[in-house]
Amino acid sequence: MTFRVRDYPIAETHPEKVRGARGKPLSDITLDAVLDGSITIEDLRITPTALEAQADIARAAGRPRLADNFLRAADLVSVPQDVVMRAYELLRPGRAKSKADLTDMAHLMRETYKAERIAAFIDEAADVYEQRGLFTKRY
Repeated sequence: MTFRVRDYPIAETHPEKVRGARGKPLSDITLDAVLDGSITIEDLRITPTALEAQADIARAAGRPRLADNFLRAADLVSVPQDVVMRAYELLRPGRAKSKADLTDMAHLMRETYKAERIAAFIDEAADVYEQRGLFTKRY
């Protein structure tokens, strides 16, 4: 299903489409379920499907860059937090020592986590940082 602007917010317009990481529907997420332990943090985590749906809506609303950000975020859902933070740190101007630091991270994202969109973003950043001299030597 491709979502449109009028489908926003999905939790209100299509609650049957909202599911947590363990597949539980939105209707199962209640305070009582949290208190009895049948809902865990995994049920509350964002899913790639939810982020892709948000990307559909952003694109339909004429916000293609926001849509691309949602799609890259969908790639990152399955990447361990420490790897995400390492990539984030490398992408801050002046933090990577060389283009290889960034291309190595892109390779890791692509090959280990199948995160193609974020890998392409990091490769693009590596090229731009090289053109603009934004590696550690700048500071």
